[in-house]
Amino acid sequence: MRPELRLKTIYDTVADLIDQFDPDGVAIEESFVGADARTALSVGQARGAVLVAAANAGVACAEYAPAHVKQAVCGYGRAEKAQVQRMVQAMLRLKAPPASSHEADALAVAICHAMAPPLLQAVG
Repeated sequence: MRPELRLKTIYDTVADLIDQFDPDGVAIEESFVGADARTALSVGQARGAVLVAAANAGVACAEYAPAHVKQAVCGYGRAEKAQVQRMVQAMLRLKAPPASSHEADALAVAICHAMAPPLLQAVG
């Protein structure tokens, strides 16, 4: 899929979700720039589409560093992905851990945001 169509799909999907669920806020994880600059650029573009969809809907966004999310969920900022999956499962009382590390990360960001002090959520 062409990059502009991929970003439009992300934007449209997030905008539809915001319309459907009317959230008070959107929480996302800050980008981690690893060794692969191409991946970092693609993730940054996708995050931008999410941020614009939220802004257009008037929904505040909060961003959390990966280490902050891990600290909030696991008590250790350098927790392994499997630890995050197990803690998300325990905290949300799921029958099984999230199927992928991406799902676990998304739920961990939501947990982190829910546990953040109200002022931090407001200025996130």
